[in-house]
Amino acid sequence: MKPTLQSGLKHTVKFEVTRDRTIDFMGEKARVYATPMLVRDVEIACRELLLAHLDAGEDSVGTRIELDHLAATLMGMPVELDIELVEVKGRAVTFKVEGRDSVDPICRATHQRFIVDIAQTERRLASKAAKAGLA
Repeated sequence: MKPTLQSGLKHTVKFEVTRDRTIDFMGEKARVYATPMLVRDVEIACRELLLAHLDAGEDSVGTRIELDHLAATLMGMPVELDIELVEVKGRAVTFKVEGRDSVDPICRATHQRFIVDIAQTERRLASKAAKAGLA
């Protein structure tokens, strides 16, 4: 981790709700931003903030997310996610997230990630795969 990894860092991402980010189970007239895709977008945005402050060979994995999905966002609407790093505790980091579309606030979230050494993680996963008979 670089010394620049500190509480208070902020990052904003903007994107459009595309078809692949929407639910399909209520038909075409009710295509809205799917909660699982919102969770994915929050994780990606938080990871993007971290990457600029990690050393070569480091990355992060999500460990917890608490999300309130507050309003429906229609397919084609813009979304903005504001990310703030609120705590760094060793390799554990916590983010506060607020999201909105062009009409409403759409989410509030707290997301936690853990910074990992990629090579060490690969070795640990290979060991687990061997134990599971997947190697």
